Amino acid sequence: MSDTKQQPYATRLRRKFGVEDELSRYVSALYEMLASVLGQDKLVLRAGKVNALKMMRSQNLPDRLCALQRLVLEDPTLERVTTRAQQRKVLAEIEETMADVMAQRNAQDAIDRRVNEKMTERHQEYVKDLKLEALRETSGPETPASQAKLEELQTLSQRHLAASALQQLRPQTLRDVIGQEGAVRALLAKISSPYPQHTILYGPPGVGKTTVARLVLEVAKARPYTPFAKDAPFVEASGTTLRWDPRETINPLLGSVHDPIYQGSRREFADAGVPEPKLGMVTRAHGGVLFIDEIGEMDASLQSRLLKVLEDKRVTFESSYYDESAPNVPEYIKRLFREGAPADFILIGATTREPDDIDPAIRSRCAEIFFAPLTAHQIVSIVSGATKRLGAKAARGVAQLIASYTIEGRKAVQVLADAYGQALYRLYPGRQAEVAKNPTIVEDDVHAVVRASRLVRHTLVKGRATREIGKSFGLGVLHHLGSIIEIEAV
Repeated sequence: MSDTKQQPYATRLRRKFGVEDELSRYVSALYEMLASVLGQDKLVLRAGKVNALKMMRSQNLPDRLCALQRLVLEDPTLERVTTRAQQRKVLAEIEETMADVMAQRNAQDAIDRRVNEKMTERHQEYVKDLKLEALRETSGPETPASQAKLEELQTLSQRHLAASALQQLRPQTLRDVIGQEGAVRALLAKISSPYPQHTILYGPPGVGKTTVARLVLEVAKARPYTPFAKDAPFVEASGTTLRWDPRETINPLLGSVHDPIYQGSRREFADAGVPEPKLGMVTRAHGGVLFIDEIGEMDASLQSRLLKVLEDKRVTFESSYYDESAPNVPEYIKRLFREGAPADFILIGATTREPDDIDPAIRSRCAEIFFAPLTAHQIVSIVSGATKRLGAKAARGVAQLIASYTIEGRKAVQVLADAYGQALYRLYPGRQAEVAKNPTIVEDDVHAVVRASRLVRHTLVKGRATREIGKSFGLGVLHHLGSIIEIEAV
């Protein structure tokens, strides 16, 4: 190989074109690199700011080098250099600055690419969420599994067993209520009024306290001078199942607040950290009647809270997670925490206890009505009326036989319904047998129910009109039940 080919390309270039031509080509290459980094438009704007446009178009190397130096360093005060040593020093400074600019540009490009990737990924997730939300809005929350569960629930709801018989035999009007004329009139006077009163109903079980309260509200809604609307609710609760929770995690009577962490509020509230108030029975009964059966069995703490609601006619909510200034809290939740939930209702409590067993604070705020125990003749009338509503016939002595085993109207109706079933089984033992319209219930059917339920006559000894030497009768009383005690002198 010849010596000429072994010489470096730069050396041969210098010999062929000269040192100045080499520097000029190098400066042109730097101009192209700077234009690729900044862009042509931005390069021209920067040249105008540093007063380098004229020198950029010049064919003179010192002018072009000075213009390049001003563009890279962004300093319009820089002057031309003419010596080779100064020019090489300026080129080294330009190279160093451009290397920093290009490194910064590469880093910025890498960051921009990463940002674009993240934005694309987030955008895809956002679009996916929007599609799912649109799909839920279009198709609803139902899935094939939930739809199958709904159909199963509807099928179960269509089945009615013994409870339907009791509902059919329950009095439908106040005229059907037997033995409580005075109590019904007193409750009507207190509820069906422009100024209804809270009331406590005393009396033995099974005399119609719940039924009378429900029917009285229906009568009150039909009268124009009462404050009850046509759709006034009748909310029923049992004092035996209402319990006070000191942690306030759940309170079906007054309502509670579900915090977003431990108690599982709705997803939109849990994700935003917003506590969700749950309204209770007192709010559902707003504008109507809240009936609490066995009100004497309620916890004392819960009774105190209920009294506060009766006075304020509102339920207040509190939560350590609530922040009124938070922007993601819905307005109705702010209003519940700020003003409380409305709870303007009439309280009707029923109890089998004596008045002395009821909290005096509740008694002082409520009127009191006493339901009388049912007599045997009234039980007979109840059984006779229930037999007609049942679509059956009763043989002579059936109603009196049932009355000898219970003094509760509800229990008498239950025995009658069971005896009706016994009569059907006795008359039509086969599946294909045609059932008559009015099957007759006989005493043997009642005795079959008595034996199966192990019922005992409530009055074993009865007085007679005749006198006997050495015998007398006493009266034993337990709650609402009295029994004759035969005393024989020896």
